[in-house]
Formats: sequence, structure tokens, C-alpha cells
Amino acid sequence: MPHNTFHASTIPGVHSDTRSYRASVRLDHLVIAVSDFERSNAFYRDVLGARVVEIDGRVAYRVGEQQLNVHGPGVEPAMVARIPVVPGNSDLCFEWDGPIALAVAHLNAHGVRVEAGPITRGGAKGAGTSVYFRDPDGTLLELISYVD
Repeated sequence: MPHNTFHASTIPGVHSDTRSYRASVRLDHLVIAVSDFERSNAFYRDVLGARVVEIDGRVAYRVGEQQLNVHGPGVEPAMVARIPVVPGNSDLCFEWDGPIALAVAHLNAHGVRVEAGPITRGGAKGAGTSVYFRDPDGTLLELISYVD
């Protein structure tokens, strides 16, 4: 039985290999919001290994080849979602490149409480093992490992 039967009953039967157009698209960046730049910069740098960068007077976190643009106090972005992102309302998953036990140890070493896991979850590469935790504003974060 799927964890979420709603999704199982609403996924269309069309497979991606039957699309008439194949775009070469990949995720470049997304937006999160924070309530305190100093606190969040330290968290994303120390816990997720992000490079904290300044782009056009704004803060961004680079994690691997992806980027999190950061909205927060004093930031007035030119374009925002219809319902703008606010601190604590995002849900992000990052791939951990080692065993999930090392991710748990890493989080513990930084004083970050694991809320759930390790548990099996489906990710971009198939089934993996995940742990869930939160950033200082309450955004739900997940680390998924595809390593046995």
C-alpha cells in the first residue's frame, strides 16, 4: 500500500518517454526565506556545507551545483511567487553522498535534532534512506542517501 494513496490514484498514466518535446532542463535555483540572515547563513554553511555568496546585493547558498536564493529581512526581490515564500514554509531534500548513519552523526555533532528517520523514501534516483530535520526557521529539510 503506498504511503499516500491520493498520489497513487492521481498520477497520470503518461510516461515521460512519450512526450512530444524533450527539453534539456534541470533545476538551477529555488528560493527560501529566512528571518535572520546571520543565524541562517551559519546553519546552511555549517550543517549543509553551503557556500554563502552575495549576488547583486542579495544572499544565496550554493549547495553542490544548485543554488538557494534567500529572501529575508530588508530584501525586496523584483519577482516573487503569487504567495511569496516565508520563513519556515519550504520543504527541501538534499542528497547525502555517504551512508545515512554518517548524516545522522553529522547532524548530531552540530546539535541538529533528527525529527524522523532513517526511513526509506523515493527520491530523484529511486529508493533511498532519509532523515528529516529543520532549519532555524522551521523549514523541513531532508537528507537522502542512495548508499547502502
